[in-house]
Amino acid sequence: MRLVGPNGEQVGIVRVEDALRLAAEADLDLVEVAPMAKPPVAKLMDYGKFKYEAAVKAREARKNQVNTVIKEIKLRPKIDPHDYGTKKGHVERFLSAGDKVKVTIMFRGREQSRPELGFRLLQKLAEDVADLGFVESSPKQDGRNMVMVLGPTKKKAEARAENRRRREQHESASTPDTASSEQNQPA
Repeated sequence: MRLVGPNGEQVGIVRVEDALRLAAEADLDLVEVAPMAKPPVAKLMDYGKFKYEAAVKAREARKNQVNTVIKEIKLRPKIDPHDYGTKKGHVERFLSAGDKVKVTIMFRGREQSRPELGFRLLQKLAEDVADLGFVESSPKQDGRNMVMVLGPTKKKAEARAENRRRREQHESASTPDTASSEQNQPA
């Protein structure tokens, strides 16, 4: 078998028994790296440490990974202006947080014969939130419902960083500076 040393150096082609003896002398493990190669390749390494470092790297990658969340808002074609404003506020909050928003208009009874009302409502919503998001999938009739998906203009990581920055500025502005308050006190 071809043996690779603990620091990546080539030891050469050795017998399995010799490789096991070298691993025992160095207090390391003999790990087969490429079993299908001719001759097979093995490496001297601390396998426990290798597995631990791989797990740490995987955990870091998962931590930095951003999950795309789709939030859903449901509307009716005959929605009151105040209710529309509230729902629009929710959509704006979701988009500014970096989430996608699925807007669903539910039709009941005779409303199903007037899909243009729902289409107009979705177009109006898309125009109202155009600065925060864009229409990812245009309005489509799906049985009794009409569905549209809005995507955020900012990525989720950017939105999180901006919110964190804003929160830190708010906290630093709300806590009074102790040095300036000490100077103003009478002696």
